[in-house]
Amino acid sequence: MRNMNWVNIPSPILTYSRHPKAATTTQPTAPMPTHSTSQPTPPPTRTMQTRAMDGILKPKPHFNLNTTHVEPIPNSPKTALSTTIWRNAMQNEYDALIKNETWELVPRQPTMNIINCMWLFRHKFRSDGLLERYKARLVCDGRSQRVGVDCGETFSTVVKSATI
Repeated sequence: MRNMNWVNIPSPILTYSRHPKAATTTQPTAPMPTHSTSQPTPPPTRTMQTRAMDGILKPKPHFNLNTTHVEPIPNSPKTALSTTIWRNAMQNEYDALIKNETWELVPRQPTMNIINCMWLFRHKFRSDGLLERYKARLVCDGRSQRVGVDCGETFSTVVKSATI
């Protein structure tokens, strides 16, 4: 850093206010000191240590910029039927239920209970994160079923201790 001599030239001091027309200019009252023999001030010492200073660098992530449009999960069967992709998923599920003879329709008796059902919608992804298919499932409300009256058998998923 060069050793500089300061020249004693009075300069105006500008005072700012929030109001744009309230800015005022005043002259300094005391002359500025001359620094002819003083030493330059040392730069401030740095007290903060960063990761970059220690050589710790976070790897830059590489993003996959390939874009594929994924239809959002519908809120109701009516909105699902308005989209070709979800309508096909619902049709595939229905065809599979008919093919597997999951249920059998019988005439309604006065003692029979009406069982409600609903559609569940999901996206199925592969292990690499790409969309595999749109999945629609038709499920019955098991709380309203009576074994022997409404259904012959019920199914619920069971976790085996060997898989855990």
